[in-house]
Amino acid sequence: MRILAPSLCATMLALAASMAAPLHAKTAFSPTQVDGGAGSTTAVAQWQIQSSAKAQQSGAATSSSGFSTHGWYPVSGRATVMAGLLENGTYKNVFYSDNLRAVQVPDASGNLFVNPWWYRTEFTLARNAAGMHTLLRTNGIIASADVWVNGHQVADHAAVAGAYPVHLLDVTRWVHAGNNVLALRVHPSDPRRSLSIGWVDWNPTPPDNNMGPWRGVDIVRSGPVELRFPQVTPTLSLPDLTHAALTVKVQARNLDTVAHEATITGTVAGVSLRQTIRLAPGQTQTVSFTPETDPGLDLDHPNVWWPIGMGAHPMYDLQMSATVDGAVSDRAETRFGIRSVSSRLTKQGYRQFVINGKPLLIRGAGWAPDMFLRDNPKRMEAEFSYIRNLGLNTIRSEGKLENSRFYDLADRDGIMVLAGWECCDKWESAAKTGGAPWDAADLKVAQASMASEARLLRNHPSVIGFLIGSDNALPPAVAKMYVDTLHAEDWSTPIIAAASAQATAETGPSGMKMSGPYAWVPPSYWYADKLGGAFGFNSETSAGADIPRLEDLVRMLSPQEQEALWKYPELRQYHASAAWSPFASIAPFDTALAKRYGAPKDLADYVAKAQLDNYDNTRAQFEAYNAHMDAANPSTGVIYWMLNNAWPSLHWHLYDYYMNPAGAYFGAKKANEPVHIQYSYDTHAIMLVNLTSTRVHGLNASIRVRNLDGRVRYQRQLHDIDLAGNSTRQLATLPMPTGLSPTYFVELALTSADGKPVSRNVYWLSTQADKLDWAHSNWYLTPVAQYADLTALQSLPAAASEAKATMRREGSDNVVTVTLSVPASARTVALFQHVSIKQSAHGKLALPILWSDNDVTLWPGESITLTARYAGRGTAAPVIEVGGWNVPTRSFPVVVGSQSNASQGKPR
Repeated sequence: MRILAPSLCATMLALAASMAAPLHAKTAFSPTQVDGGAGSTTAVAQWQIQSSAKAQQSGAATSSSGFSTHGWYPVSGRATVMAGLLENGTYKNVFYSDNLRAVQVPDASGNLFVNPWWYRTEFTLARNAAGMHTLLRTNGIIASADVWVNGHQVADHAAVAGAYPVHLLDVTRWVHAGNNVLALRVHPSDPRRSLSIGWVDWNPTPPDNNMGPWRGVDIVRSGPVELRFPQVTPTLSLPDLTHAALTVKVQARNLDTVAHEATITGTVAGVSLRQTIRLAPGQTQTVSFTPETDPGLDLDHPNVWWPIGMGAHPMYDLQMSATVDGAVSDRAETRFGIRSVSSRLTKQGYRQFVINGKPLLIRGAGWAPDMFLRDNPKRMEAEFSYIRNLGLNTIRSEGKLENSRFYDLADRDGIMVLAGWECCDKWESAAKTGGAPWDAADLKVAQASMASEARLLRNHPSVIGFLIGSDNALPPAVAKMYVDTLHAEDWSTPIIAAASAQATAETGPSGMKMSGPYAWVPPSYWYADKLGGAFGFNSETSAGADIPRLEDLVRMLSPQEQEALWKYPELRQYHASAAWSPFASIAPFDTALAKRYGAPKDLADYVAKAQLDNYDNTRAQFEAYNAHMDAANPSTGVIYWMLNNAWPSLHWHLYDYYMNPAGAYFGAKKANEPVHIQYSYDTHAIMLVNLTSTRVHGLNASIRVRNLDGRVRYQRQLHDIDLAGNSTRQLATLPMPTGLSPTYFVELALTSADGKPVSRNVYWLSTQADKLDWAHSNWYLTPVAQYADLTALQSLPAAASEAKATMRREGSDNVVTVTLSVPASARTVALFQHVSIKQSAHGKLALPILWSDNDVTLWPGESITLTARYAGRGTAAPVIEVGGWNVPTRSFPVVVGSQSNASQGKPR
């Protein structure tokens, strides 16, 4: 974004609890046990923290045995200061209303976060044999830290600085068998002045600016020769994919003051490697294995990694060890995938990614971590299940880059990742007019950050490129430094100047457009041939406001804020954006909602209309880009802004902070069906889109245009339809039937040759089209000159709807099958029916949850079967709730069946 900010799983309830208070204030502190020998890594599991304003002793005293930590806070190993205080219950309900503001009010001793904070831990070495080295690995500290071990300072904050650099400190001479003390004096962060992590207009700035060892600290044990940075670079033969040449590298470092001969051995893809080297005292050497030295590294018929929807995602293992004097000195391992990634510019100048020789459309969304950078593996796992379920193939990270677990999940699931640095703070200050140039210390941290991230990312087949700039390309010297650093680390995927339409000498044009919008536009906007319309590669774009469901609004907004949301759209909402942002109110969205659907009568009516709009608009965005992927001016990529939220928000998400899928989620899911039938707002064409890599045969399509009262005004059947993989086809053009009501429906259905449903899609449309005022567009919004009139939907009578639900167990999951039906005798359409599942009659919603479909529309005599999967827990029978636009909410029992032993994966 462009505005500078001031300074599945059995888990949703467990997620909420763990995120609120993983460690109670009275939790006893336990030293980390380091039992492993050479080649072992042990993460610091727990710290005790305190502000230096209260703990004023020296580092030598603080890191000494017997130091009193009475009154200190016990926190988890990757906790920032604010995350640690939340773990201890220091602040309550910071995500409700504007409670977070209170955290930013200085206490009696001054602002809690302008002083350094102490992080202190103890670790026990089971043994400290001769020749064994102990190293501390800091994996990124915000903003910087002085490091003390057993009363000795081993590094200062000039050396250990930055959110991303990995530092390895040999502390062998200061540690001993038994109990040891490590202390970090963590210095305050300001993302405008340090290369840390900043927040833009996604959410408020965390009060502590995320200060702390956010990626954790490890205790590493090694013999005299250490191995680090193992990597495998595959070169895949194109287009046949029948051969892959592997280059294996690992860095060996002599930690001793005497020379050593070391034998480096390894195994990769069934090939044994061996090489003996001699290292002078303190020497570092890169040890390489290639098909020239080891012919077995030229693989025949490799298992090729493909993105989701294009094939399987197999991974290979590399295991290496160093032996000195017959004893294992160190071990290193990594996983990698064999695939080819390249990109090219279309004749219009837009970037097109090519995977394993095949061009593809990037369909993705922007990633946001928790705003306090809290580590929650179960939540991350659940979020990847949502990404798969949405039909997306890519995540874009604008800074706030994650640790290896994130990329491991992406590798496993075939989700591509576009990583890059963030906008709007110190990371881009040198690129902006009036921005502060970087000094030598900044350049040092930036270079170390780039090198560390390259080493983290380069083995992951999911990572398909790195954006060295976000909203702006960087100055020549900085851009050259990044590119040179990436090349020095054997980076093999595209390096992109920026997410905007800019260039650098080293990378060439970005091939991206960052033309928005970020606020409300009508569905027809996405079919235009200008700005954010469906052509080229749009690096961040959406219609802005995404309103959570009513149960979540009540969790995040006070009664006064709930009332303002639907009554007073011009008022700033704390959960919309910061006060200085144009997104601080959602007036464009609320105005459009009232004009198109009618003024809301109350909060529930507002939410119902918002869900309808969010579904319609999000579906249109993805559908337009999908339909144009093989057009004359093709769409090559779209990143929905955003995928998720760092905190509960009224803006920019496909699923909300509580992971409760709503209108935007199901609109995106519908558009990204593997084989999909859709309507085009610009030409009234009916399009078939095949997002798979295989040809489809013998499909049948049904097209109906219905009046508001349900009468069919036009229908057409099409048979025996074929379509190649990764392509589109126009099936028909809708005429404008006579006698059409001002608000009408288009109902599309696609079935296989044997009659099984493939895709079903319903649109509510107006004979009065939305008209855009293109001449007055700005960077985040195109005004509307005329709104579509869908207000007649309010006149629909109440609809009858019936539901039957059964449940079976598959492993630890509940799988619920729901059949919705509308009696043939019903008077009207049952519009936009939403099904939710509660764990029991009066229990909480079953979340996270994976639906085959939801928010569905049925006419009298129609039925549809939906399935849902969620983590099973407890013995109470669940219930389903069904409600809709004109369907009163009702509860239905779920008939529980027997346990299934079928080995089935999560729905994708």
